[in-house]
Amino acid sequence: MIVKPSAEGVLAAASQAVKKGPPPLHLWNPPFCGDLDMRIARDGTWFYLGTPIGRPAMVKLFSSILKLECGKYFLVTPVEKVGIVVDDAPFVAVDFDVTGAGQDQMVTFTTQVEDRVTAGPEHPIRVVRDPVTGEPSPYVMVRAGLEALIDRKSFYRLVEICEHAKHQGADWFGVISGGQFFPVIPSADLP
Repeated sequence: MIVKPSAEGVLAAASQAVKKGPPPLHLWNPPFCGDLDMRIARDGTWFYLGTPIGRPAMVKLFSSILKLECGKYFLVTPVEKVGIVVDDAPFVAVDFDVTGAGQDQMVTFTTQVEDRVTAGPEHPIRVVRDPVTGEPSPYVMVRAGLEALIDRKSFYRLVEICEHAKHQGADWFGVISGGQFFPVIPSADLP
């Protein structure tokens, strides 16, 4: 019997799976059941059948079973795996806190689904610049290849705590967190 994937089926299976704590996605390898008409927009809004999902708890649950494999995004439960579309990054970092200073500085980001990650070796920050406009798109790693786009207001705040340092033999403007320097822009490119 062929089963057509549905958001309701994935939601029910995910609800059961996460009752015991964070889902062990790395242990689950269910069969691919097809693509679901679900999309995560660049601003972090989740859509199902073209309509925004208005229940934050449902979005948070879906985000907890999100997995990246070979450049494609899937919602994974112990019994099924369905493909979804992600416009840019699956998460958006909407805020951050700073503790400490210098090499002891810690920058902890909060995503739109309330995940918190502290930038460092396991959660690096990277900035991609548009080759035509030069506009930056900053990201922080959340988990297992899944990144958060750092929203504009947070990026502007992040730039306020940046400093100049040597990186790979060149002068860069960047931020320190978790004992690591994350380059944002070459110092020579600053106005």
